[in-house]
Amino acid sequence: MKVSRKWIVILCWLTVVFEGFDLVALGASIPTLLDTRHAGIDAGGATFVATISLVGVGIGAALSGPISDRFGRRLPLIACVVVFSVFTLIFPLMPTVALMGLLRFLAGLGLGGCMPVAVTIMQETARANGKAQSSTLTMTGYHVGAVAASVTALLVGQRWEWLFYTGGILGLLASLLLWAKLPETSPVIEARKSADTEVPKVHVRDVLRGRYVRITLGLWVAAFMGLLLVYGLNTWLPQLMREAGYAVADSLVLLLVLNLGAIAGLLVGGGVADRRGVKGTTMFWFGAAAVLLAVLSIRIQDQLLLNGVVFVTGFFVFCAQVLVYGFVGYLYPRHIVASGMGFVSGVGRLGAIAGPWITGLLVVAGIAYPFGFYVFAAAAVLGVAAVAVIPRPRESTPEAADSVPPGSGKPVPLG
Repeated sequence: MKVSRKWIVILCWLTVVFEGFDLVALGASIPTLLDTRHAGIDAGGATFVATISLVGVGIGAALSGPISDRFGRRLPLIACVVVFSVFTLIFPLMPTVALMGLLRFLAGLGLGGCMPVAVTIMQETARANGKAQSSTLTMTGYHVGAVAASVTALLVGQRWEWLFYTGGILGLLASLLLWAKLPETSPVIEARKSADTEVPKVHVRDVLRGRYVRITLGLWVAAFMGLLLVYGLNTWLPQLMREAGYAVADSLVLLLVLNLGAIAGLLVGGGVADRRGVKGTTMFWFGAAAVLLAVLSIRIQDQLLLNGVVFVTGFFVFCAQVLVYGFVGYLYPRHIVASGMGFVSGVGRLGAIAGPWITGLLVVAGIAYPFGFYVFAAAAVLGVAAVAVIPRPRESTPEAADSVPPGSGKPVPLG
């Protein structure tokens, strides 16, 4: 199937939009669910539903990589979108908290598989030294999805069910578009079509053997710390700023400013990493995030200055996490790159669970401000240390394909 690069960018970006939409849709629905006591849900039940959803996302991410390395990228990605869409669509119909949790877990399996495969496809079809930028460009979809869900939540008001109906219906429509337009980019599938090409053997354990051990462990720790920051800040920033003495309305505006900074960082950071080197750029981004998070522990009186600091914090924090994915295409050979991406994403999801949980404990203890920002700054420093132990990728060239860990292979020919 020959298709323009533009279509691949649009389709991969679109699959990531659903993750941002889904996260905000659940968060926006919880207050109404608690007020109406839908299915008898209480605060404990809501926490269970939200947490089990993230567990499903983590497992889905870890499974999707090895599956797509063995069976190709196209069909697993389409299947993930369909699974997410179907279980999201019927979620509001569940009569008990247990069934709500089950469907959120199943939807999470599909949702978690989307991002690693989509980013892998983007990297495989990017120019030889454009993998970091392709990753950050794709991940802007997450924040667009979050904004779209916020707008939808305002439109539907108390009719929370329509957030999930909207996400499910749009996901099913997207799966039809993926079926019609998404090409196969897997080197294993391409090799099977050619009698003259040896089919690479795919072993999931390869990412934890020999020269890949240090790479994999470094990426796992960096991804964990990155998503701890992203989810911890997105969940608790308004409350942290309230405890610092800022007005409630100002705290909510700061969350919006944080995510606007994230989009700006993603649009800029990938290009810088591809030009200057992905390792040094990722370390700098994590380091800058650590400094800025520590600065936020200081009460800033000037509103304009505070907004500026929060914007720049979002610029570095969110992009640092995504640059970790940009490493993957440069460090693993193509026939196991999706496995590497899936496991990095899956382990990172543990950080997505840990971030809100740790910060929540600090809130309950009454010490979230300023210690929450100290914890976030420490996580960013650990991100710097994790990236530091990862070998510096060589420049990716077509001639280097699969010969060394950094080899990325030739971009797939497109029409």
